[in-house]
Amino acid sequence: MKSLIISLVLLITLSGCMPMIHPLGMKNQSASLSETTFFTEDGVALPLRHWLPKTEVNAVLIALHGFNDYSHFFAAPAEYFSGLGIACFAYDQRGFGASPSRGLWAGSATYIYDLQVLVRLLKQRYPNRPVYLLGESMGGAVIMTAMTQTTMPTVDGIILSAPALWARDTMPWYQTSLLWTIAHSMPWLSLTGSGLKVMASDNIPMLRALGRDPLVIKATRVEAMYGLTDLMDTAFNNTRALHKNTLILYGEKDEIIPKEPTYTFLNTLLASDSTHKTIAIYPHGYHLLLRDLQAPTAWQDIATWIHHSTDKLPSGADDHAKHILATFNSKLSAQ
Repeated sequence: MKSLIISLVLLITLSGCMPMIHPLGMKNQSASLSETTFFTEDGVALPLRHWLPKTEVNAVLIALHGFNDYSHFFAAPAEYFSGLGIACFAYDQRGFGASPSRGLWAGSATYIYDLQVLVRLLKQRYPNRPVYLLGESMGGAVIMTAMTQTTMPTVDGIILSAPALWARDTMPWYQTSLLWTIAHSMPWLSLTGSGLKVMASDNIPMLRALGRDPLVIKATRVEAMYGLTDLMDTAFNNTRALHKNTLILYGEKDEIIPKEPTYTFLNTLLASDSTHKTIAIYPHGYHLLLRDLQAPTAWQDIATWIHHSTDKLPSGADDHAKHILATFNSKLSAQ
């Protein structure tokens, strides 16, 4: 063990590597939107998708995709929501999908800044309509962190689907140590995760389509993983600062974001301020809740929550969440 530690220290010293971020550049233009593009203030063109109601717009929903994914993740739910009068928008965050610098991590501050700018633009376009944010996995962590910033424009509520909250404090020490070591010695190293036996969804045709989709990143740079972990740390540690109208969805069969840190986060959130907080836990839900076989159930819950501002969901997943968290707390007390 001693020789291994010495070898790792020498490797880090000799390589002189650090995990890099590729942040916001110099601002040289006003941000704007076209039919297919979100033009940022530093001149970056981020692919933008939108799904508009055929009738009057009664709400606006901005969706942020998860790690290694892109804006197409929202296609099916957005079709459903737009049919209910909700204008939906999603964009490829920097380094993902068809955006520039594919595979490179832009840093939490940049992801948050882009979201703030887009919110302002859409609030100008729809000045008298409520605006909601929806984040899946990493997108949820971006939204959570953004909501703690004083520069964040006011929104009417946030929806977090399986938010990425696996912070370092909740990881095994050997996992965080290994991540730090590789990120500071070989940050350029790309890993596929092909050996991991995890199931992201029960929707097998959808998973196969993701595997064939060239815009879904299959090999991830270690420095991007390190940046994601930094983001999850910040989101998890700012739980008590999250005081907005919030809906959180989680699947009991989620094999990506573990139960313990998720339930700990939910308990902390509710203990700090349970007002206007709705938790929904789906017994048959996986990580990709919005694309699972039971996804329409979650879509209906989200639409009901947006339109009626209620903590009672049609599926009963909110009642199930109370039971799950009570059981979890009982087990903690018995330890």
